[in-house]
Amino acid sequence: MQNKMYKFDLKDRKIIYELDLNCRQSNTEIGKKVGLKKDVVGYRIKKMQDEGVIKNFWSEINTFKLGYKIYRIYINFQDVSLDVKNEIIKYFSNYKNAWTVMSVKGPVDFDVMLWVKDSLEFNNFWNTTLDNYGNYFVKHAVSIFTGGIAFKKSYLLSGEYKESDREYFVLRSGGKTVEIDEIDYKILDELAVNARIPLIDLAEKLNCSSQTITYRIKNLIENGVVLAFRVGIDISKLGLQDSGIDIYLRDHTKKKQIIDYIKYNPYVEYIFDSVGWCDIQFELMIKDIDHLNKIMEDINFRFPGVIRKQDFWMTAICHRLRSLPELY
Repeated sequence: MQNKMYKFDLKDRKIIYELDLNCRQSNTEIGKKVGLKKDVVGYRIKKMQDEGVIKNFWSEINTFKLGYKIYRIYINFQDVSLDVKNEIIKYFSNYKNAWTVMSVKGPVDFDVMLWVKDSLEFNNFWNTTLDNYGNYFVKHAVSIFTGGIAFKKSYLLSGEYKESDREYFVLRSGGKTVEIDEIDYKILDELAVNARIPLIDLAEKLNCSSQTITYRIKNLIENGVVLAFRVGIDISKLGLQDSGIDIYLRDHTKKKQIIDYIKYNPYVEYIFDSVGWCDIQFELMIKDIDHLNKIMEDINFRFPGVIRKQDFWMTAICHRLRSLPELY
């Protein structure tokens, strides 16, 4: 790992774990759960922020509820100079409807997730993209993201977790959309990039009362628009790296059994569901390549003859990660 590792103790890990479950809870509430006084919790959080362990606080927002569809683009480059590659990265990163923009190492070079209101909107964007940069794509593919399961950061707890308590929330496309107004969207827009912002500061920014903000956030949570208030961490400080596994099945009837098995791995953070690309895709934090290989080999061993192919990828650089289309 290039970044210097941080000297965590179990209390630090428990604080991060609690922040990821709800970073809007107070230091007093966190302290009661981890066995520390609120001032000590505050000191530890600030220290981890100063050391770059805690990068930000963000909100997991269910954009399906707002009427969006999600498309994922996989790109392999060819004949691309560094300047042109940076231009392409900037092009996607500056697009206000981009959810994630990542350079990766694996079967593809570039991974992008976008929000659109309908397939025509995506088609127009993608045709413009190909007009501008298609000569630099030796290969590309598109899938439709339909949801997934998010899991708690059990790897932080050094075995002090219950397998039955791994699941965090489920995200699914379809269903009824939720009508929100401009104030609601502005609240979401702020919480998307600073989920721990104090109510009084949020109220002042939006020229509303704290009571109004509290009421609206409560409604957004109850209506399934806001799924979680989370913490962003530099996992390299923990000696870990972000990676993913794509599974292509020979026997598709075993898909649920495989998902039910891998979801208990404490290093798994997401299992994705999509139309296109592969049959099962999941994201996990790994210690090293040997750790990743052991996970892949274990799945093959548990389900002999079921899997046609497995690919893995590693996140090289995350250029953009934003859980809501930008307001303007």
